[in-house]
Amino acid sequence: MALRTFTYRAQIEPGDETGFVVSFRDIPEAITEGATREEAVGMAADALGLALLVYAREGRPFPIPRAKAPELTKVTVEPEVAAKLALLEAFERSGLTKTELGRRLGKDEKEVRRILDPMHNTKLSAMKAALAILGQRLVVGFEELAA
Repeated sequence: MALRTFTYRAQIEPGDETGFVVSFRDIPEAITEGATREEAVGMAADALGLALLVYAREGRPFPIPRAKAPELTKVTVEPEVAAKLALLEAFERSGLTKTELGRRLGKDEKEVRRILDPMHNTKLSAMKAALAILGQRLVVGFEELAA
C-alpha cells in the first residue's frame, strides 16, 4: 500500500506590484500570497489545507495530484490537516456510521461528529485512534528542505 500524502504542486509567480502569488493547478480554490517567496510557500500550505478541508466539508472528492511540471513547487498540508484529511477519507470509504465508529471508539456520537468535522480542531491522539479502527495507521515522516 502506498503512503498517502496531501502534496500538490504549486505555481509561484511574482505579484502585480510586490511579493509572490501561489496557485495550484489541481486545486484552483487554493490561492495565496506572501511578501517573500518563503512566506508565500508557507502560506501555500495553509491555503491548500483549507481548500481540501472545504472539499471534505462539501463531500467532494480530493483531486488527484496531476500537475508535475518541474518548475512547480511541491507543497504539503500541515501534519494536523493531513491527519484530519486521512481520517475523513478513511471514514468515507469505511461504510461505518458515526454511531458505530463512536461505539468502537468508546465515545458518544456528538464527540464523533466533532472528530469528523473538517473545521474542528481534533487532537492527534483521537484521530490516530479513529484511523486505527478504520484500518489505517498514521505515519509521521520528514524530509530535508530545499536549499
